[in-house]
Amino acid sequence: MTPGAGGSRAFGVVLFQSINGALYAERLLEAANVPHKLIPVPRRIASDCGVCLRFLLADQSRVEAALAGYQLGITGYTAL
Repeated sequence: MTPGAGGSRAFGVVLFQSINGALYAERLLEAANVPHKLIPVPRRIASDCGVCLRFLLADQSRVEAALAGYQLGITGYTAL
């Protein structure tokens, strides 16, 4: 992952209804070679599931394309 301006990175997360959707999405992103990390949902974000997938905001279109067409229970995308 390449740092953005000022050495900081802008991240986003994918939120899910269940851990099963998050784990399956993680495998899909790995297969698509999209950098990501499974993390606990930040406290300031409400979610039914306790985990989310963090990604570089610059990769959001790649993330959405990799996850499109699957019933993963995605409840949203948000920037951190």
